Amino acid sequence: MSDDRVPVVADGAWTDDVDEEEGVVVNWFAKAGRHVTVGDSLCELQVEKVSVDIDAPTDGELVEIVRDENAEFSIGDTLAWIEPEG
Repeated sequence: MSDDRVPVVADGAWTDDVDEEEGVVVNWFAKAGRHVTVGDSLCELQVEKVSVDIDAPTDGELVEIVRDENAEFSIGDTLAWIEPEG
């Protein structure tokens, strides 16, 4: 793996809808080792009673999932890593 990996981050884009800054990873749609394209839904997060999908920020291989299903997270946490194409 190179140092060019791109983090998949719980960026808090949902904060307009809820006050919480923490939540739980509900489901991973993508598995480690899978090729992903920018905009692909990678996982579903639950924050309060709001469900939020996190999309791939770049094209590449999803090389590592850092927060498994049912794991808690906070805004700014890295959820996974993508090895970009090229």
